[in-house]
Amino acid sequence: MKRLMYSGTGLLVLLLAFLAFNMASNTLLPGVRIDLTEQKLYTISDGTREILTGLEEPVTLYFFFSDSASKDMVILRNYARRVEELLQEYERVAGGKIDLQIIDPQPFSEAEDRAAEFGLQAIPLPQSGEKLYFGLAGSNTLGEREVIPFFALEQEGLLEYELSRLINSLAQPEKARIGIISGLPLGGGMNPMTGQPAAPWVVFEQIRQLFEISNLKSDMTEVPDDIDVLMLVHPKALTEQALHAVDQFVLRGGKLLAFIDPLAEADQSQEAMMEGMADGKSSDLSPLLKNWGVNFDAEKVVLDARLGMSVSRGEGQLPARHIGWLEVEQAQLNKEDTVTAPLSLLTVATAGALVPIEGAMTQFTPLFSSTAKSALIASSAFARMQDPEVLLDGFAPDSNIYHFAARLQGPAVSAYPDAPEGSEPGLQSADNINVMVIADTDLLTDRMWVQVQDFFGERVPQPWADNGGLVINALDNLSGSEALISVRSRGDFSRPFTVVENLQRTAERRYRASEQRLQQQLAVTEQRLAELQQGQDPSQMAEMSADQQQAVQGFIDEKLAIRKQLRDVRFQLNADIEELGTWLKVINIALVPALLTLGILLWWLIRRLRRRSA
Repeated sequence: MKRLMYSGTGLLVLLLAFLAFNMASNTLLPGVRIDLTEQKLYTISDGTREILTGLEEPVTLYFFFSDSASKDMVILRNYARRVEELLQEYERVAGGKIDLQIIDPQPFSEAEDRAAEFGLQAIPLPQSGEKLYFGLAGSNTLGEREVIPFFALEQEGLLEYELSRLINSLAQPEKARIGIISGLPLGGGMNPMTGQPAAPWVVFEQIRQLFEISNLKSDMTEVPDDIDVLMLVHPKALTEQALHAVDQFVLRGGKLLAFIDPLAEADQSQEAMMEGMADGKSSDLSPLLKNWGVNFDAEKVVLDARLGMSVSRGEGQLPARHIGWLEVEQAQLNKEDTVTAPLSLLTVATAGALVPIEGAMTQFTPLFSSTAKSALIASSAFARMQDPEVLLDGFAPDSNIYHFAARLQGPAVSAYPDAPEGSEPGLQSADNINVMVIADTDLLTDRMWVQVQDFFGERVPQPWADNGGLVINALDNLSGSEALISVRSRGDFSRPFTVVENLQRTAERRYRASEQRLQQQLAVTEQRLAELQQGQDPSQMAEMSADQQQAVQGFIDEKLAIRKQLRDVRFQLNADIEELGTWLKVINIALVPALLTLGILLWWLIRRLRRRSA
């Protein structure tokens, strides 16, 4: 038997057994895969699996990738392979309900024309002059289309969500209906300050383009059944019957997006104007919020010394820092949630704080927050405030991080065990609710995130912050199925070389000071040389005195010496990284083969010694 194992016939038998095992496993276990990546990048979530297995009509997916045009783009090709493999996994899980077509749109081909027809974005490549396509189009049996124009590398964490959203949209082609109750003039109307008609807010126009809108009244007794998402904006006028209707809507599975505020600066209602600058401009959802596990003080505004905006004081005056108007940066956004993960910058004005109640049944997931350089202040401090920098006087951060927005999910009970007078008794509990609460309404106003220009009678919005994207993402997410809402942002496929990055940062710290010092010396030397040569005709340099010529030559030599030192310093920035690369080459080229050879020799020697001893 041993002789057979070490003979050529034995090796052939082992090879045939290996091939037979692979063929049998592919036939008998076609769906078994092992995902060994740290963040389970190739394991689709339960929500996606539910969407795919629940497809009733077939969906066709067209994956366009310019394979030949991207032959030198290694990172992009790796990402494209991941997209293709994930789409193939979608096709497998859908059980025949997804038809995946992989297309390489060659220049001037019908495939390229089809990609352009779908509306995919072509990126021109300056080196070759070719166009690069890397997008996805989908269609259903009704001819409805959904498109991802281009898979951006920076949005890699949202890959599964975007694919699942596209398929979910094709499975449910009708536009979602958004019910809106607003205490602010989202749709325009008459400006009470100027008496002139006001245009609709840009965010409202964007909502109207993507969703069906139903305007509801603040004294409603029931939310209509055809409402997919209820959007409340500054709901200070809601009656008790309307609050009960919201409570019942959420408990029966309706999705809620609520914007509340301790100080809605955009509130120009008669009540707010009569009661003063700060009074009468707050809104809350009490007692619903407490029942959903959230505390909210409708009289407290968050100040943040780290995120304060620079605001104009008027012509001829220096800008002021307003620590009540905040620019919320990426570090303060929840990168695990699909609503905030794609965003870069949000702006809020006199926003409030949402505080999770300890022991609540619901899960409180912050969406964006302040830094630790923040504190709460009474909203009355903003009454008749002329200079925002007065907020800095005596400001002392309390080291707490305050949450401006949160997603609330999980079991909940009714805030109205006994229905209000005039309302029918309803549900008392729910296994899972889906609510998003944002403690600011001013972020919806145009001035906080977008400039609108008039272009030949057309209003052209130019966003400078992502406030509009926040609202659309939230509505898009909530209007999807429960399965889609459960899909979260995933990890990145490309993994950074952390050792190299640490070496680079260390090298930069080590040599940056030397470089700055040499740069200063070079600037001083060049200035002195320019002063000596100022007014001198180059052809008359020979007429300069010996001392002058010596001084000029000395500065020229010093300049050349400093420039050489600068080159040496910049070279040293990469020396450690190059040394690491050299060691890696040595390990891969020489050390690993040497160790394998040594291991084989040891194995052979041990076997020989055993044979002799036997």
